[in-house]
Amino acid sequence: MITLTEAAAAYIKTLLKKKGDNAEFRLSLKKTGCSGFSYAPDIVTSIKAQDKCVKTDKGFNVYLDTQYVDYLQGLTIDYREEANMGLKQKRLIFINPNEDGRCGCGESFHIEK
Repeated sequence: MITLTEAAAAYIKTLLKKKGDNAEFRLSLKKTGCSGFSYAPDIVTSIKAQDKCVKTDKGFNVYLDTQYVDYLQGLTIDYREEANMGLKQKRLIFINPNEDGRCGCGESFHIEK
């Protein structure tokens, strides 16, 4: 269902450790931008009862907002450190086979379902 690269898993584990023992990784989508959606990853200390738990082989679970589970099928999460205008950016990269297009700046995407 969801694939995490080793780099993404290591980065998420670092965030979970900083947040504390009860920390969980939750992924949702938010309606925004010119194309409709953007990814909304979060480190939370309480999950929503309706969230879907996806077990990983990386030492932590991923909790998905149930209303977007179909949109996230086949998703790969990667992590990259990139230099942008002299500044180092650390960010998760989402590779989703369900995306039908992205806006020009790449911050939002759309899925026709």
